[in-house]
Amino acid sequence: MARTFVWHRTRGPKHTPKEQAPTSGMVEVRQVKSGIGHPAVMRRTLASIGLHHHQDVVVKQDSASLRGQIKHVRHLVTVTPVKE
Repeated sequence: MARTFVWHRTRGPKHTPKEQAPTSGMVEVRQVKSGIGHPAVMRRTLASIGLHHHQDVVVKQDSASLRGQIKHVRHLVTVTPVKE
């Protein structure tokens, strides 16, 4: 019988950086880890942000909805504010 997925509390990020407060400017979202091996919901969230592959970068207007998407996949992306 094939082994099923077993979730371990010790696996995964030990600490994620604190989320910055939403601003009115633009933010650069960079995918730093692949979506392979993660649930389909996370892969769809990456695609809805506009990230389709590892090391992909997209610049978007900062909003509450974007912050919610980023929070969902915060271990796969990094966010930096863009200087205009």
